[in-house]
Amino acid sequence: MRAVVQHTFGGPDVLQVAEVPRPVPLPTEVLVRVLAAGINPVDWKTRSGGGMAQVLGEPPFTLGWDVSGVVEEVGFGVTTLKPGDEVYGMPWFPRAAGGYAEYVTAPARQFARKPPSISHEQAAAVPLAALTAWQALVDTADVRPGRRVLVHAAAGGVGHFAVQFAKHLGAHVTGTASSPRHQWLTTLGADELIDYTSVRFEDAAKDIDVVIDLVGDAHDNTSTRSLDVLRPGGLVVAIPAGVSPELHDAARSRGLRTSAFLVEPDSPALTRIAELIDAGEVSVEVEEVFPLEQAAQAHTRGENDRTRGKLVLNVSS
Repeated sequence: MRAVVQHTFGGPDVLQVAEVPRPVPLPTEVLVRVLAAGINPVDWKTRSGGGMAQVLGEPPFTLGWDVSGVVEEVGFGVTTLKPGDEVYGMPWFPRAAGGYAEYVTAPARQFARKPPSISHEQAAAVPLAALTAWQALVDTADVRPGRRVLVHAAAGGVGHFAVQFAKHLGAHVTGTASSPRHQWLTTLGADELIDYTSVRFEDAAKDIDVVIDLVGDAHDNTSTRSLDVLRPGGLVVAIPAGVSPELHDAARSRGLRTSAFLVEPDSPALTRIAELIDAGEVSVEVEEVFPLEQAAQAHTRGENDRTRGKLVLNVSS
């Protein structure tokens, strides 16, 4: 099968399409013919030696965790899926899944049925980003009706799902994004928007219960500055880089809370997210689709430009 393989850490040019053996499903696993694969910031961070490189180890390996496709074969013991089923998922994260390839194998219960109302390219844009937003809001922050939620980087892959899920959960939603994104984010459910390029968000937001921080302190001390917008007892969910001892201590001294976060495979949540997509309550934004052979160009685009929503690889062509 074709797969994008890298033999060393480095820039986008280390991504090369090669012929590799097709995997075979073990008991309780399925073999999925991948039609589209989503691209996430963790992919290019891992490619260059950061991200999940400490989990994957030294190259060679194949990147990619977001996949949408068709079940080709099932291993012994699988009863939830059958050949021909259209599925999507984020298998194995943070271990290697090899999503930039024509086939992947993983436990059947790490996949869910693909939302029939959207394409495979759109479905491949969902799992990692949407599960991050869903698990952060529902499981970590326990967002309920009437809560006030601030989403940093609201126009990105995770951000645009976080805005929609927070609204679905009954929250008042504020987002930070550049002004050209504001009209679109309003259609997704944002109640207030802050142009971070012209205003300090802590000067514009207040009485926030939960901050979904998709930026981190590495960029202009975003996590630490987020403490200034919280109500007493409020929570910062620090997603990209976790919670430093300094951030933890600063929050605790002010009666505030912080939480690190890492997304997990979650078939029940993907099933619920699919229901929301099919009901028209949640939309999926794909800015551009690249053929598998242009994985390097897709990484270059993702690293250098602020995309609206997600970038995706078409694997089937």
